[in-house]
Formats: sequence, structure tokens, C-alpha cells
Amino acid sequence: MEKEINLRIIAGKHRSRVLKEFNGQEIRPTTDRVKESLFNILQNNIIDSTVLDLFCGSGNLGIEAISRGAKSVVFVDNSKKSIELCKNNLSLLKEDGKIVLSDSINYLRRYDEKFDVIFLDPPYKGDIGIEALKIIGSKQLLSEYGVAIFESDRFFDDEIIGLEKFNERKYGFVHLTFYSNKQI
Repeated sequence: MEKEINLRIIAGKHRSRVLKEFNGQEIRPTTDRVKESLFNILQNNIIDSTVLDLFCGSGNLGIEAISRGAKSVVFVDNSKKSIELCKNNLSLLKEDGKIVLSDSINYLRRYDEKFDVIFLDPPYKGDIGIEALKIIGSKQLLSEYGVAIFESDRFFDDEIIGLEKFNERKYGFVHLTFYSNKQI
């Protein structure tokens, strides 16, 4: 039986509102501490931005972006349970977002939308997040000044064609790696 925990929205119009979240082997939420640090780094990139929340889980990161002024958010996850939870959290706040039940890799391969911010919070097991970064870089899915943030359990040092690493942060066991378009 999975235990349900609550996460809160850190800032913006829905500040201090509580989101429902799962706690189980398959779902690992981005903690408030990591989320607050992440959004402090991104503060100038969020207002009026287009956001892609890959491997969205409960929608925690995308909903935080909405609260802070993002123009639109696309939530993608391959779990029906996660998509339902994301829908419920958006409904709770009376917010909208495009919700897509899809494998994140297939979603990236099918669409050519450009985003200002892309959150990648994949399962730590395997290299699916790295595969997603490679598609983002090769298809140039970031807008001109866009940022992709990859959350993992270790720093990723390999080069990604089309993307340039510009920042890394570590919070306990969580590593955030920040990418922008490669400057030519």
C-alpha cells in the first residue's frame, strides 16, 4: 500500500497550497527544499514561459511554474495514476495545463514544440533521462534562451549534442544539471 504525502507550492499565486503526492517506489517527488532552490535559479525564466514537465508525476514542478506565472505547461507521464493525480492537483487549484499520457521519449520524438523551460525528473534507474536530453538537443526543442533541468542521482558529465551544460547543483542525493542551447 502506497502512503500519500503532501507537498506545498513554494511561491506565487498559489503559495502555501498543498498538492497531493504519492510516496512509493515508482514515484519520487522533488522535495520542497530542492524545488525552492531550483526556482530561485530559474526565477527570471518562468514568467510568461512555455514549460514542459516530462516524467511529471503529480505535476509538482509544472504547477509550481504555473503559480509563478508560466504562460502554459505541458505535463507528460506514462503512468495513468500519475496523470490522474496531476489532473486532480490542477483541478484543486482551478488551473489548466495540457496533460499527455505518453512515454516521454515518444512524446519528444513526435512533437517539435519549443519550450522555454523543460523539467526532466525521470526514474533514477536507467538512462531514459539522458535519452530525453539527447532528443531535446538534437531536435532543438529549447527556445532561444530556454533551459532544460535534469534531475538525477548523480552528475551527468557526457556532452549532449545541441545543448550546453551551464550549472550543476547537489542537494543531498539529488543532482540538478542545467542546460541551454549550445552557442555556436
